[in-house]
Amino acid sequence: MASLSPSLHLPCNSRTGFVGKSQGIHLRVIPASRVGFVRKTVECKESRIGKKPIEVPSNVTLTLEQQFVKAKGPLGELSLNYPTEVKVVKEESGKLRVFKTVETKRANQMHGLFRTLTENIIVGVSKGFDKRLQLVGVGYRATVEGKDLVMNLGFSHPVRMAVPEGLQVKVEENTKIIVSGNDKSEIGQFAATIKKWRPPEPYKGKGIRYQDEIVRRKEGKAGKKK
Repeated sequence: MASLSPSLHLPCNSRTGFVGKSQGIHLRVIPASRVGFVRKTVECKESRIGKKPIEVPSNVTLTLEQQFVKAKGPLGELSLNYPTEVKVVKEESGKLRVFKTVETKRANQMHGLFRTLTENIIVGVSKGFDKRLQLVGVGYRATVEGKDLVMNLGFSHPVRMAVPEGLQVKVEENTKIIVSGNDKSEIGQFAATIKKWRPPEPYKGKGIRYQDEIVRRKEGKAGKKK
């Protein structure tokens, strides 16, 4: 049996690559010390949302204490705790601005998020928010009984839901539900819970949908061809 040529023995700390030539295939030895990685410095861009100033209405009173903000207005009061990556500052003009305290990827994410959350609590205590839902289906209707929302959705029994503290629910024309309050996140969560009882189905569109929601419809099965 022919022995392997000594020139083909490779050191254990090398990497090999094949180079094709016209008279055969030869081995090219690349020392491991020459193989490395290139590091790139990633710069965090300024958030377009985070750098916008926040208007404060005259009927809203703000309390700023380091990483804590409390807003009080005609519709109640809301508070917000800030992470260490961002801070809020009140300017001489009365507007609020949110700044990053460090240059990291997480700080850039928190910058835009907490600017939006800050604006939400200010708008919430001054104007409020609402979410509208529509009941679509034969026999589907809703009423408010005391502090409960009662819905007939085609089940063998009506669905009864207790309205959370701080939210108001109103029903118009028996099929339109309006959830309102000062906390935007709680309004959205309760509206999503209502919709979860009967999501709109894609064939006839029956169910509970948001007022501005577009339900994508599917074509039903065609009859058997003769």
